[in-house]
Amino acid sequence: MVKAMTYNNKAYLSTKISPFRANYGQDSRIGFEERKKGKYKGAEKFVKKIKEIQEEAKVALGKAQKEMKKYTNSKRAKVNKYRLGDLVMLSTKNLKYQMISKRTKKLIERFVGPYRVKKIVSLNAVELKLPNIVKIEEEEE
Repeated sequence: MVKAMTYNNKAYLSTKISPFRANYGQDSRIGFEERKKGKYKGAEKFVKKIKEIQEEAKVALGKAQKEMKKYTNSKRAKVNKYRLGDLVMLSTKNLKYQMISKRTKKLIERFVGPYRVKKIVSLNAVELKLPNIVKIEEEEE
């Protein structure tokens, strides 16, 4: 670290300035230097500029968020609200079940049922009253 600071602060014969000054327009701070008292106008301008940039970014992000929400909501399907006792079909896509008569996987129906809604868990999840031939196995983690 000390070597890097020495390298960056040394004025070279060819450029007559240090690499740090060439990159940043000022000499690097070494050790403890006294702080200047009073307000520094350059800092105030910098803070003002940064706040303006942040406000512009907020507006741009808000606009992008509205556009994304609009696009996403246009692609969403309306959700059916289930009630207790409704009859629904059960998808077999992610369901591991065994029926009394063994069938090949490609001949099993895509939906089975209808079954009655026994309990409403959430907006899209319900508990069904299933017959004994349908066995649901919980996923192992």
